[in-house]
Amino acid sequence: MKTFCKRVLSLMMLSASCSAFSLNSSPSIVRSSSQVLHAKRDLLRMPTETPMVPYKPPGSDYAQFIDIYSRMYRDRIMMIGRYIDENAANEIISIILYLRKEDSDGPITLYFNVPGGDLRPSLAVYDLLMQTKEFCELSTVNLGLCAGMGAMLCGAGTKGRRCAMPNSRFLLQRTGMDQPFQGQASDIGLEVANMKIMNDKMEKELSKMTGQTADKVLADMKRDFYLSSEEAVRYGLIDKVLLPAARKRSTTGQDADLGAFEGEDQQKYQNGESSGFGGGWKDVGAKQDKKDDDYEPPIVKQ
Repeated sequence: MKTFCKRVLSLMMLSASCSAFSLNSSPSIVRSSSQVLHAKRDLLRMPTETPMVPYKPPGSDYAQFIDIYSRMYRDRIMMIGRYIDENAANEIISIILYLRKEDSDGPITLYFNVPGGDLRPSLAVYDLLMQTKEFCELSTVNLGLCAGMGAMLCGAGTKGRRCAMPNSRFLLQRTGMDQPFQGQASDIGLEVANMKIMNDKMEKELSKMTGQTADKVLADMKRDFYLSSEEAVRYGLIDKVLLPAARKRSTTGQDADLGAFEGEDQQKYQNGESSGFGGGWKDVGAKQDKKDDDYEPPIVKQ
C-alpha cells in the first residue's frame, strides 16, 4: 500500500511539473508566432532586370533565354539609350569592334535615345564611327531625344542612312567639364583652354557633317539649339524622317521593325493632310510604288 501511494504521489508531482513547464513556455510560443505573422517577404524578381527573350542557336534543338540586347547584337543592332560616360563609351566601342571582327563589311544599325554625354568619351566613340562607316554601312536612328554629343553621334552615320522618328528631337549644345576640377589657377586655366579647343573641334566636325558654315554653327550653339526631325533634315544633320506606310498590312510576311518604313515621294502620315511633326519634306530616295495594299477579289459573272 505504501508503495502504491508513493507511485501515485510521484505521478502527481510529474504532471504538476509538466503543466508548469507548459505554462512557462507558452508566452514564448505566442510571441514567436506573432513575429512570424508580422514578417514581410521580399518581392520575387528575375535574376536580372533586363528583359529576357528566347533564342535558338544555329544547330541547336533547344532555345535558351538571353537578354534582349545580346539578341539584338546577333543581328548587328545596337541600342544606345543612356548618358555616355567613360563606362558607356568603353562598352559601345568594345561592341562595335566585336561586330567588325565578326563581319568587317556587314551593315550595323544604331538606335539612339541619348540624354547627353561627356565630351572626351563621346569623341572617342565618334572617331570609331567615322572609321567604321568607311568599311560597312552604318545606319543611325533617333528614337526620342539626342542631346549634346548624342546628336553628333546620330549624325555620324552613312550618308543616306541617317534617320529619325517623326516626333524625335535634337539638341545641339557646347559641352562643359566632365567633372569639377580643382587645383591652382594656372591648372584651371589650362583645363578650360583645353575644353574650349575640344568644343571648337566639335563645331568644325558639325560644320563638315551638316554642310553649314562654321560661323553659323558657332552662332547656333551659343545657346541650346533644338531641332525637330524635319528641321534636322533641312539643317543637314540627318537625311530623312521615317514615316509608316499608309494602311500597311502585317500579313505581307515582312518584319514590323523601325526600318521597314515606306512611302511615296512626299510622305504623309496615314494619308493625312500634314506630314507628321513639323512641316513637310520630300524623300528623293524613297520607293515610288503607288500600288495599293488592299486586295479585292475579281467579280465572276455567272
